[in-house]
Amino acid sequence: MTAASTNIDLVRLFKLRLVVARHGEMDAARWWNTNGILGRRGNMVLKRGFPSTHCFAQARIAFAVARNRCQELFDPPGSMTLWNLPAEIEDQFDECWQGWLDEGDQWTPVFGKLSETEPAETEPGDLLRMLEAFDLIDRSHVEAVGKLRRAAEGRSVPLAGTHCPDDDVITLLAAGFARGEPGSPAIPYARLED
Repeated sequence: MTAASTNIDLVRLFKLRLVVARHGEMDAARWWNTNGILGRRGNMVLKRGFPSTHCFAQARIAFAVARNRCQELFDPPGSMTLWNLPAEIEDQFDECWQGWLDEGDQWTPVFGKLSETEPAETEPGDLLRMLEAFDLIDRSHVEAVGKLRRAAEGRSVPLAGTHCPDDDVITLLAAGFARGEPGSPAIPYARLED
């Protein structure tokens, strides 16, 4: 499923957000205040109340917490982040949830693989390895992330230039979180073209 006028693969966006959200939890990179909500613990807790949709409930919780934390730290005007894309894309993304819920069995392997990711100590490069394991980045993305630098204030990672949202830019917005450190996220952002 893609966003028609923006050429965004919304399934890919969902997976990118899942991996970054899982990596940023307190039992991993310690960037936002969820502790294993996308791991086994969250699966166990929410499965009781939401037997058929618990995975998506876990994702909603993790996404909301990650979005809020990132906006607290760095919310640049006229820009986009992984958690704050242009309204048209966010609306289309939200519209896809019901379809994804209806196809829940197709998502079982993705959520299963994600819940098996139980990092003990997060090290630099772990996020990139997770994204590679989910086939969300390739060597060119890894090289591009290697060239990204944290801004002087330490809370952000700018993508050079101005951008229209597309899969490649959104992938860099996700992978750019790898420039953060345990307990100290750096929010990748791209300035929007007018």
